[in-house]
Amino acid sequence: MKTVLVTGGVRGIGLAIAKEFQKKGYRVCVTYSKDEESAALAKAIGLETYRADVADENAVMALFRTVGRVDILVNNAGVSLIKQIQDTSYEEFNRLMAVNVGGAFLCSREAAKGMIERQSGLIVHISSVWGEVGGSCESVYSASKAALVGFTKALAKELGWSGIRVNCVSPGVIDTPMNAHFTQEEVLAMQEEIPVGRMGTGEEVAKAVVFLEENEYVTGIDLPVNGGFSIA
Repeated sequence: MKTVLVTGGVRGIGLAIAKEFQKKGYRVCVTYSKDEESAALAKAIGLETYRADVADENAVMALFRTVGRVDILVNNAGVSLIKQIQDTSYEEFNRLMAVNVGGAFLCSREAAKGMIERQSGLIVHISSVWGEVGGSCESVYSASKAALVGFTKALAKELGWSGIRVNCVSPGVIDTPMNAHFTQEEVLAMQEEIPVGRMGTGEEVAKAVVFLEENEYVTGIDLPVNGGFSIA
């Protein structure tokens, strides 16, 4: 049985990804940082839950020692920041980068060690449409997600010879708790810019991740799941 590790996997897109792999019979492990309530619900449906701050190197190394073999890593854990750049502190910038980019680096590094030994594995980064086209008042968040796209392409070249594939999925406007702060008017305005005319679901993102697991000839890509939102 293959083991899947989904960071930030107790709610939203991460939980949807975890459930999709669980349905297909994988051993599914998920991490969380603070949300004990969501972690308890994830544990109740059979997911292995681990508390770990992905921006903490020691915590990540301990996590991988505890989980053991990881065949598929999904770097989903992330934080958002909606602020104009002149109002953004360097501390906020550093924390966001540490989680969104540093967390992906640390988890990928630890997962790669075992994958290289086995000459097989899959790493999937969860980026964002803002990493592709940029989002006003989310410049730091956009930069962090754009970094994941570049990281994906470089790591795919680096690890491909070891039988490891690395891909990226970039969701658009998805109906999750992270987007719950938008007003109904803002949601309607965004939907008018989406060619398919609606927000996406976590399940649709999850199916894209599973596709990347099932197609062994796909690596180094950024797969948009955004209803056409990024079409120029």
